[in-house]
Amino acid sequence: MAYLVTGATGFIGRFLVAELLRRREGDVHVLVRRSSLPRLERYAAEWGGDRVHAVVGSLDEEGLGVDAGWVAEHAGSVDHFFHLAASYDMAASAATNDRLNLGGTRHALQLAAALDVGCFHQVSSVAAAGDHRGTFAETDVDVGQRFSSPYHRTKFESERIVRETATVPWRVYRPSVVVGHSRTGEMDKVDGPYYFLPMIRRLRDTVPGWTPLLGPDLGDTNVVPVDFVAAALDHLAHLPDRDGETFHLVDPEPQPVLEMVNALCAAAGAPRFAGSATTGRPSLERRLLPRGLRPADVAATVLGTPVAQAVLDRTVGRLGLPASVLAHTSFPSVFDATRTTRALAGSGITVPRFESYAATLWTYWEEHLDDHVVRSRATRAALEGRHVVITGASSGIGRVTALKVARAGGVPVLVARGRDKLEELQRDIERAGGTAHVYPCDLSDLTAIDDLCGALIRDLPGVDGVVNNAGRSIRRSLRLSQDRFHDFERTMQLNYFGAIRLVIGLVPVLREGAGGHVVNISSIGVQTHPPRFSAYVASKAALDAWSTVVASELVGEGVTFTNVHMPLVRTPMIAPTKLYDRFPTISPAQAADIVVRALVERPHEVNTPLGNAGAVAHTLAPKLAFRVLNMAYHVFPDSAAARGPAAGPTDAAGAPATGEDGRGGSQSEQLMLARVFRGVHW
Repeated sequence: MAYLVTGATGFIGRFLVAELLRRREGDVHVLVRRSSLPRLERYAAEWGGDRVHAVVGSLDEEGLGVDAGWVAEHAGSVDHFFHLAASYDMAASAATNDRLNLGGTRHALQLAAALDVGCFHQVSSVAAAGDHRGTFAETDVDVGQRFSSPYHRTKFESERIVRETATVPWRVYRPSVVVGHSRTGEMDKVDGPYYFLPMIRRLRDTVPGWTPLLGPDLGDTNVVPVDFVAAALDHLAHLPDRDGETFHLVDPEPQPVLEMVNALCAAAGAPRFAGSATTGRPSLERRLLPRGLRPADVAATVLGTPVAQAVLDRTVGRLGLPASVLAHTSFPSVFDATRTTRALAGSGITVPRFESYAATLWTYWEEHLDDHVVRSRATRAALEGRHVVITGASSGIGRVTALKVARAGGVPVLVARGRDKLEELQRDIERAGGTAHVYPCDLSDLTAIDDLCGALIRDLPGVDGVVNNAGRSIRRSLRLSQDRFHDFERTMQLNYFGAIRLVIGLVPVLREGAGGHVVNISSIGVQTHPPRFSAYVASKAALDAWSTVVASELVGEGVTFTNVHMPLVRTPMIAPTKLYDRFPTISPAQAADIVVRALVERPHEVNTPLGNAGAVAHTLAPKLAFRVLNMAYHVFPDSAAARGPAAGPTDAAGAPATGEDGRGGSQSEQLMLARVFRGVHW
C-alpha cells in the first residue's frame, strides 16, 4: 500500500504521516516545495525509517507541478491521496485563499486522476457550514449558508470542486478548530484560540488570581486536538465501502467559549470568569433571548461589519489579534457527528475533554510560542548572534530560557549531565529555525568543568553570557540533618563551587568584545531565610556574595553580574515535595522571561516585592521575623523523603500523620501561609 500526502510538513499533515508510518505498511510520498526539502528531512529523521519519499511540486501548478516521469512510474500504485495543503490563515486575503484552497484542490484532483489513485481524501473544515444556524449534518453541503470570510467560502467551494469534478473515489473530512497535541501540547503557530492566550497571560500578570470576573455567554465553540484528528483520518480512510461520504472530526459535545477560556485561565493561574454560561446548563442569555439577540450573535454581527473590522485592525490588531478572528470566536452551527462516531466505535479513538489537556496546551504555548519578551527590539539587539551558556538546560527554567534565547536570535549553549535531553532540546530549537550547541557535563565535577571551559573556548567564537541555573535543593530540618553533613557538601559543590568554577574558567572570553554577562539563578530564600533550607539557602547566599565581590573587580572590564532571587517555580526540582502541589508558583516560562530580561538589562539584582519585604523585616525587626518563620516551621512538616525510609505514615500530601514534628498546622493553614507569602519556599 502506498500513500501520497500534500501538506505533510504542516501541522495536521506531519502528525498524519507519523500515524501512517506507525500503523500502516508501504511508502509515504510527500509533496513539498523545493525550498521545504530541508524541513521535510528534519521531520523524516524524527519519523524514522526510510519509507518517506519527497515529491517536489507546488499547489500553484497544473497537476501540482509533479514531474511527468514520476507520475508515469507511480500510476496505479497510490492507494490513498490525502490532500491537506491549504491556507488555514483566517487573516489571509481572498486572492490567497482562492489560489491555495481552490486552485490547489483542482490541481490535486488532476494529479489524482493521472495517478488513478484508490481514493482521494479531501481534508476540509467545519468552516464549510458558514453562518448556518442550527444543526449541520455530515450529509449537509449547501443549505443556503453565507460566508463571512474568504477562508470559510473556499472551504465550501473546494468541497464542491471535489464532489462535482473528481474522477476517482473520494471522501471528505471536516475538522473543527484544531489545537495542539493533547499529550505534548505541540503546536506550530499561533492561530485560532491561541490568539487569545496573550490576553490571558496579561490578565494573569496584572490581576490577582482570586479576583472574580463576570463574563457573558459568548456562544459555543468546538475544539479538537491534533492527535485525535490524525488518528481519526487514518482510521476512517481505511474503512471499506465509505467512499463519497463526509465525516465531521469534531467534539460531539461543543464547549461554551467561556468554559474553554476558564480552562485556559486555570492553567495559566489567571482569574476565572463567573457567569451563567459556565454552570453546565443553558445560560440565562440563552433562556431569555431569542437567536440574533444573544451576546455571541450580536458580537458576530457587529464585529463582522467592515467598519468594525477597520476599527479592530487599528486597535486590537496591533496587539497581534486579527480583527477577523474576533468575529469567529463561536460557531452558530452545531455539528452532528453521528456517522463519524459510529465509524470510530471500537477503535479507541475519542475526543478528550478540553479541560483534561488545557494545561498542556498552555504550557507548550507559553514555552515555545509566546514571544512577548523576545520580540522586543532591545532584546533582539542584545541577544542576536550571541552565545549564551545555560546550565541545567535539560529541564525547567534552563530549558525554557534556551528556547527563548534562541527565539530572540541568540545561540544557546546547552549544558547538563544528560546528552539525550539536550539533543532533544537542540532539535526543538533547530526545528523552529534556531541554532544551539550541546555540551554534556557533570557540574558537580570540577575537573569536568575545566574540560568544559576548554572546549567552549576552543569551539565557539566567543561566550557572551552565562546563566548559572543548574542547582540542587534540599529541604530538611537541622533536626534531621545531624548525620547528613554530606547534604551541605553536595549542595555547596553544585550550587556554589560548580558555578564559580565555570565563571572563573570563562572569564578570559567574557572580557572580550562588549563584555559578557553572568546571571545567577539564586533564590528568594536568600532574602527570606525560610526554615528547613539551611543547606540550599547557604549555597545560594555564597554565590550571591562571591558574585557581588567579583563584580566590583570586573565591571571595569565589561563583565557584569545579575543575581535573580527567584520565587518558587514549578520545576522538576520541587516535584518530590508533594506539599508544593497546592502552592502558588510561577511557571518555568515566567522564570525564563525574568532571566532573558536580566541578560538584556543587566541589573545587579532581580527581586520580588515579597523578597524585599523579607530582607527589610530581617534588618528592622529580626526577632519578629524569626517568630514568624518559627511558626511556619511548625505549620509545615518535614516531608517523608526528608525523614527517610523509617518515616511513619503520611497523608495524601506526603506530610507525616504522626510523630515528633507532627502536622503542626492544617492544610488550610498551610495554604493560607503559602498564599500570603507567595513564592517563598516553605
